[in-house]
Amino acid sequence: MVGMTHNTVAGIVLAGGRSRRMGQDKAALEYEGVTMLTRITEAIGERCAPVLVAAPEASQAYRELSAESDLQWVTDEKDGSGPLGGLVAALRAAAAAGADVAFVCATDMPLVKADLVDELLAGLTPSTDAVIAHDAQRDHPMAGVYRTSAADALAALVDAGELRMLAALDAISTRRVGVSDPNWLTNVDAPEDLHRLRVGA
Repeated sequence: MVGMTHNTVAGIVLAGGRSRRMGQDKAALEYEGVTMLTRITEAIGERCAPVLVAAPEASQAYRELSAESDLQWVTDEKDGSGPLGGLVAALRAAAAAGADVAFVCATDMPLVKADLVDELLAGLTPSTDAVIAHDAQRDHPMAGVYRTSAADALAALVDAGELRMLAALDAISTRRVGVSDPNWLTNVDAPEDLHRLRVGA
């Protein structure tokens, strides 16, 4: 882990989305006997502490799941700021918990593994603010490790009205790396995506 100890790496799951294409909250969807949120937090919890879930109190994820788990929820993102606002709030919470770095993923990535955290951390250098996964098709800003010190630069984007995660990558020093198993990056955006996973297609 490039000299980092387990306790310096937080985990962040961004769970505040509206899940329009899915038609219901993705964090609460069941996959292999548990909710997707539980599956993801358990996987990254093998490498990260604390594990934080970023979602506003008005979100379906928070309303449905916060009372049923002992996860640490971060709910103070700026209204209407999307996943970038959630990332800023969670990075600040991770820094307050003593973490220099946080692994960040979305709540719709049920195949994520702790090995992904290891591979991204291996790409982190002293001059790098973020290391994100990249496959043959695109960047994956919500599968990356971010220095918690990058929160202020990202907050400035949000304050300026920029909410795109991809834009955030240009505002900080970002490195892109390929990962050994692209399946870790699988997103479940719509019912047909979840069906394909369940049947193994």
